[in-house]
Amino acid sequence: MTIHADYRDAATSGARDELQSVFATGRTKPLQWRLAQLAGIERLCQEQEAAIAEALAADLGRSAVEAWLGDIASTVAEAAYARKNLKKWMRRKRVGLPLAQRPGSGWVQYDPLGVVLIIGPWNYPLYLSLGPLVAAVAAGNCAVVKPSELAPATSALLARLIPRYLDGDAIKVIEGDAGTTQSLLAQGFDHALFTGGTEVGRKIMAAAAPTLTPVTLELGGKSPVIVTADADLDVAARRIAWVKLLNSGQTCIAPDYVLVDRTVRDELVAKIVETIRAFRAGDSPSLRIVNERQFDRLASLIATASGKVVAGGGSNRAELRIEPTVIVDPAPSDPLMGEEIFGPILPILTIESTDAAVKFINARPKPLALYVFTKSTQTGRRLIDAIPSGGAVINHLAMHCLVPQLPFGGVGDSGMGAYHGRWGFEALSHRRAVLAKPAKPDPSLVYPPYTERALKIMRRLF
Repeated sequence: MTIHADYRDAATSGARDELQSVFATGRTKPLQWRLAQLAGIERLCQEQEAAIAEALAADLGRSAVEAWLGDIASTVAEAAYARKNLKKWMRRKRVGLPLAQRPGSGWVQYDPLGVVLIIGPWNYPLYLSLGPLVAAVAAGNCAVVKPSELAPATSALLARLIPRYLDGDAIKVIEGDAGTTQSLLAQGFDHALFTGGTEVGRKIMAAAAPTLTPVTLELGGKSPVIVTADADLDVAARRIAWVKLLNSGQTCIAPDYVLVDRTVRDELVAKIVETIRAFRAGDSPSLRIVNERQFDRLASLIATASGKVVAGGGSNRAELRIEPTVIVDPAPSDPLMGEEIFGPILPILTIESTDAAVKFINARPKPLALYVFTKSTQTGRRLIDAIPSGGAVINHLAMHCLVPQLPFGGVGDSGMGAYHGRWGFEALSHRRAVLAKPAKPDPSLVYPPYTERALKIMRRLF
């Protein structure tokens, strides 16, 4: 999508001020308004499933099943969970007071921040736009949703549907390119939530700095899988292949590479290759990539890899399609191992021990997710504790993202802040400290001039 500068400026200029005026009326604060928006998000996904699937197919070549699984069902679940628990989340939390502050009462209340900016990505353009919106409206905020221009059909669909299902005066969709995002950030929002790559995340943070806009950055990184010698290899192969192939590997928490014990490497490789072949039976052997730039980057990663290609490797630039590719033991210095793959390429590296796996991963930037396959609970927990990551799963992949009771976010290069469920509600609320004191008693000893006796008493109290 190409947005001319004059249109972009007209669309973005004053967007934050306009919504701030709406917020100032108190319109978004009541429980009923928040519940209505959450219910509207659920209805949008359920009633428009066919239209959403059509848009995702146009943008990403996604099947209807993957559209439902990756974008629709996850969004509905997030909104439904928030709607069912919101009244409890909004309650004030009473706290005890020290002796010096008695009599009185203290509590923490959750106030809306104001106007939130949500910058969506192209890989799950519905879920990763509406999921943060769930948190924003649950917390009682107005919001601007800026969908990705790299998923134009879904962006246009959101622009058309959100005003139909939600409060169009308090929630705006603004389409456009990176310049639009920069123009919005320059207005100074009360919070910005961005989902995307690490390099763009740095630009978002830099653009937010002049206005002191707080940011939640959901980024990515090279999420590793450790497969120990005692792991169930059939299960590991199925789950690794399944999650790797979802959305053509264009998932921020997809397995980026596998570290497998030497004693079971060949067996695991054979099972993964066989599973990929079985999963693609009756379908095209190749997977659609979002655009030419991403295609060329992925094709280059395959071409420059020094390991052995044991499956796939083929591509078709005219159709933007790449075969699921498994590469065994590429060099750690290969470009394949230096950047997030974000495509259907799976490097599998041999390790001599779990200690070697820990050392290998910890020598690199902290990943968004860590996956461990082992039959030993003790080994699984030891590895999770030894390797920092945004989230972690033992004996599966990516499923933590679908649990609204768990926070979802990165650490270090993979992001900052977290949301989902109550964590999203709190991330987009101000946790406000309130202390209420009676007018009496009002002892004179706390006021100057201070006597020795008064100071002795105060030292004991404070």
